[in-house]
Amino acid sequence: MTHSVLLAEDDRPIRTALERALTLEGYEVTAVADGIQALAAAHRERPDVILLDVMMPGIDGLQVCQVLRAEQDRTPILMLTARVETADRIAGLDAGADDYVVKPFEVEEVFARLRALLRRTTAGAPADEGGAGAAPVVTDEAEGAGEAYDARVADSGVVEAADLRIDGPSRRAWRGERELELTRTEFELLELLARNAGIVLDHSTIYDRIWGYDFGPGSKNLAVYVGYLRRKVDVPGSRPLIHTVRGVGYVLRED
Repeated sequence: MTHSVLLAEDDRPIRTALERALTLEGYEVTAVADGIQALAAAHRERPDVILLDVMMPGIDGLQVCQVLRAEQDRTPILMLTARVETADRIAGLDAGADDYVVKPFEVEEVFARLRALLRRTTAGAPADEGGAGAAPVVTDEAEGAGEAYDARVADSGVVEAADLRIDGPSRRAWRGERELELTRTEFELLELLARNAGIVLDHSTIYDRIWGYDFGPGSKNLAVYVGYLRRKVDVPGSRPLIHTVRGVGYVLRED
């Protein structure tokens, strides 16, 4: 199956090189040089995935992402950025991006991340996207905890854990009476943790279930998403649900 890619990059040598590499890899590529063209092409072409540079003249990549998400366009977006600070990466996630690659990058890494995003999109079923079918990884710290913890999955696809309620088919989530505004990746991460409530999931398992690719021990991708998800789920005044097990991974439980 041939996938279509919208590539928005104002640096001509990078744009030309990526367009050529993506074409040789078998993608149908539409390449543009700025944010205005990117929005027009996204509306016109309806690509399978968008490769979006952050720093572009006029409308930058973050603004393009924000506009598309405001229009309820859920096309996967992979951001290209020269900014390496965590705050800059969070800004991209805030805007609604699904993943990012830091410049300079290896083209094989771009290919791997695009494949991971497309697998999540084309899988379609909530079980594939949210990890419903995931085989949980049990560590010594969590062994037996999953049996005692009350996490219920209704036939309708609704997951309940503590005061969380997650509706997989509609991709909506609540903590108590408060509905959570989550990006695609945040929703999938929260659903994965809730379906395995009380069980510690290691980093490799989470990367595999959410991204379809393990970015290695040096990656901060997962930590950024967990931190951002905590700010939405574990608001001040509520009991924390998402916990770090140092050196292992993450677990959702009510301590």
